Amino acid sequence: MACVYKEICKEHKCKAKVFTQMPSNLKNMIGNPDLLVLFTDTVSHKLVKNATQNINKNSVKVVRSHSSSSCALKEILATHCTNCTNDCLSCKHK
Repeated sequence: MACVYKEICKEHKCKAKVFTQMPSNLKNMIGNPDLLVLFTDTVSHKLVKNATQNINKNSVKVVRSHSSSSCALKEILATHCTNCTNDCLSCKHK
């Protein structure tokens, strides 16, 4: 699924880092993204807690989604992506 997430982000012209498990140096690996998407049904509570604690210091927008489907990610990126034209009927990212 991580490869699918990266491909969807690439289609939306967004860079992606995908974490499916809690790395020991998460704080350094996240960096300073424009948007942090957390799929709360698939990652540990510890990962969510550490990610949000480290991100909130930098005023990064955090989106939590219980669904970890590709459709959920597409919807999130369509809502928050800077490349969105708000023309949902003709959007190729639907």
